[in-house]
Amino acid sequence: MKPGSGFSRSDRKTTPGFAARVLSVVRRIPAGRVATYGDVARLAGTPRAARAVGTVMRKCRDPKVPCHRVIAAGGGLGGYGAFLHVKRDLLRAEGLDVGQSRVRRFADVRWPAPSKVEGPVPGKVEGPVPGKVEGPVRRKAQGPGNPSSPRRRLTLQKT
Repeated sequence: MKPGSGFSRSDRKTTPGFAARVLSVVRRIPAGRVATYGDVARLAGTPRAARAVGTVMRKCRDPKVPCHRVIAAGGGLGGYGAFLHVKRDLLRAEGLDVGQSRVRRFADVRWPAPSKVEGPVPGKVEGPVPGKVEGPVRRKAQGPGNPSSPRRRLTLQKT
């Protein structure tokens, strides 16, 4: 990251561009529906950034963003600071059937439908990447038998 940008390496997924995309996706979740952190990450164009979506939700203080509609995978309520009961009440007020810790009939109220979420990711090239070797990566054996190995065998001697 650029010096003075205000973001450390640990915040690289929560840059202003990523956060803006996440908030844009969350604003589109209709009342009475929910999306998972992973769904939001995929729709924001970064499919492996579910935890970063949680960070954006935690830092968001805009009342126009319905952060309570973003839940954990499998229908769990996920986080809402120390106010999980508020998240539960907001979802119930929108007509969702919410138990103590999860949304009931999660598959019926998930947005967008999983078939749309599982589709191709914007900007991702499908198929093999030219020049990339497919399959398992083999590494050179390391240990005492390899003279270029940085590791050395330690032996214990009885005294």
